[in-house]
Amino acid sequence: MERERKLFRAVVALLIALGAAETASARQRTDCHAEAIHNLQRFSLRGYAIYAAMADKKQFLTWVTCDDVQLGLTTGVHESVHMLTEERDAFPLIEGGEITRRHAVSKFFAPREIAARFDRNDIYVQGYLRPGGASSASDFMFLLDELNAFSHDLHSAVRLVPLQRRDRQVDHRDGLAALMIFVMSYVDAAQKKHPATWQGLLHPETKRLVQTLWTQAEGALASSCGVPAFGRKDREYIAFMCEQKNGDALAEVLGRAPVCPRACLSAAAAPSR
Repeated sequence: MERERKLFRAVVALLIALGAAETASARQRTDCHAEAIHNLQRFSLRGYAIYAAMADKKQFLTWVTCDDVQLGLTTGVHESVHMLTEERDAFPLIEGGEITRRHAVSKFFAPREIAARFDRNDIYVQGYLRPGGASSASDFMFLLDELNAFSHDLHSAVRLVPLQRRDRQVDHRDGLAALMIFVMSYVDAAQKKHPATWQGLLHPETKRLVQTLWTQAEGALASSCGVPAFGRKDREYIAFMCEQKNGDALAEVLGRAPVCPRACLSAAAAPSR
């Protein structure tokens, strides 16, 4: 009996120790939250505006870890933009305000059809154009949703460079650059192979939506060009974007040629501070 009591006490002690360790670990993962939000407000007012707009602030903070605060905050901004878009049925814009979603574009051809134009092993192709990934693979409205979220994401990442870890490679520029070439290729495919979608893209309200989100994306991407080593495959994506033939169809929708962010291709980008 005494042996059983000792064993029971040992088990209880072990469970208490494990619980305490888990509590300490959880506290360590989240004890930076107050400072992180303070820094978001300090460095990225537009990112903070997204946080402030969230009814459930805890939802935003689930993405913020103390291991990489910059990445956590930009991911929180990205995911919160998706949530706000769904709640409001409108895309929140970086400079404030919003633009209403166009549900008519959900009838356009599925974006997954352009996946074959790209490397099947590319993580953004797998995540956003392949079946089984995000809703953007089957619905152009959600491809635009991702374009908008990645614009906010990169905009905040640039302003949060003072929080960036120096001991690891980052890919903040990759996501937006990838989504931009997906949208560019989608419009090109529509012009060449899908007349109904092409006519839909030329509808005044749809044109305005694409123009607004694309111009915002151009601005966010350009703002990142002075930050070196901010991506892994960004130059590959941007080189695609800068090929005039790839953007000819999009130019008709925009009413101008897409901007080529050549500064992002420069090897002499100014060092970050």
